[in-house]
Amino acid sequence: MKDKSGNRTHKLHSLAAALTLSLCGVASANDTIKVGVLHSLSGTMAISETTLKDTMLMLIDKQNEEGGLLGKQLEAVVVDPASDWPLFAEKARELIEQSKVEAVFGAWTSVSRKSVLPVFEELNSILFYPVQYEGEESSKNVFYTGAAPNQQAIPAVEYLMDEVGVERWVLAGTDYVYPRTTNKILESYLLDKGVAAEDIMINYTPFGHSDWQSIVSDIRKFGDAGKKTAVVSTINGDANVPFYKELGNQGVSAEDIPVVAFSVGEEELSGIDTKPLVGHLAAWNYFMSVDEEVNDDFIDSWQAYIGSEDRVTNDPMEAHYIGFNMWVKAVEKVGSTDPALVQDALIGISVPNLTGGYSAMMPNHHITKPVLIGEIQDDGQFDVVSQTPGLVAGDAWSDFLPGSKDLISDWRAPLSCGNYNVTTSTCSGQNFE
Repeated sequence: MKDKSGNRTHKLHSLAAALTLSLCGVASANDTIKVGVLHSLSGTMAISETTLKDTMLMLIDKQNEEGGLLGKQLEAVVVDPASDWPLFAEKARELIEQSKVEAVFGAWTSVSRKSVLPVFEELNSILFYPVQYEGEESSKNVFYTGAAPNQQAIPAVEYLMDEVGVERWVLAGTDYVYPRTTNKILESYLLDKGVAAEDIMINYTPFGHSDWQSIVSDIRKFGDAGKKTAVVSTINGDANVPFYKELGNQGVSAEDIPVVAFSVGEEELSGIDTKPLVGHLAAWNYFMSVDEEVNDDFIDSWQAYIGSEDRVTNDPMEAHYIGFNMWVKAVEKVGSTDPALVQDALIGISVPNLTGGYSAMMPNHHITKPVLIGEIQDDGQFDVVSQTPGLVAGDAWSDFLPGSKDLISDWRAPLSCGNYNVTTSTCSGQNFE
């Protein structure tokens, strides 16, 4: 016969062991602070976003080497939304509900950001969005560390108009919300400046567009009207590579028709021969070529982390650098990763940027940044030809759109509104148009 007492004792020991392992698992999970990384690692946007994933991993590793946060180590949770805009929302929900991340750093295109907005609102989490965008939005759950139009698009056009003497304009973009809204703002701005409607050409192409021969030919013809012509490019992702190649093929030089790009940086140029593109422009808030000690240190850290002295840095990487350090500082300030507490604490936080100054988080959840115009060099770097004398605060609502010029955003109490109309003294709530 079996010893029932001994069998029961064995079962109790097994149960105790299982419970111990379970509690250890809980303790282990609670020993880390999870941070979500939401960037496309495949598809048309991988050319730009994979580097931002690696940037976040570097920043998290560095923070852990310095002791972590609130006595715990940070744990990166990486997902791949694969340049599929609806999938961004699914992956964001997965990060927040299943992986229990405390904040998310990610997205590139505005359509991906629009996709995840309802998720972050519903679950009251935090997204740090690191890329230039079209404005016309302010969410209490999103912190916009990339440029608003008044920190990139408007200054770039002003430079071309005032310094280059451009009178005729090609607004060329990828067919989605960021280029369309930005070009709507720019068209209104140009018309206000006295530019004739016939001197503005607008063109859109789908993501991943590859056959640029006829479009570049049309641009050349448009530039033959006897007026100085420029292209303002909101082309995104890997479509930039064949676009610039076709410019070179058709001999469109910067002296003839300069191109100023808002989505082309060092990373995108590293994949093409830049010699035919020398002199074309980009407008950003950071360039790798900035001569500052803090930037030199960042470049050294990046190249050591990635294991290559040939890897470049770019503007959205700096935006993640700023946003991550702001989040860390806010968490330390309140002693908690609770998104509701951190949202309030982030306003007013100031951290070093990579251009030698400090960037601050404003009440509208946008940051202060310098605006730089750079010329492409034959080594794929940019020579800074223009820089604002100080920092520019990001404006969530454009002064050049009738429905926006009366709106302000201020997430501090008692206003706590993303689109407050100063004329009617009303808050319309959060805007997802």
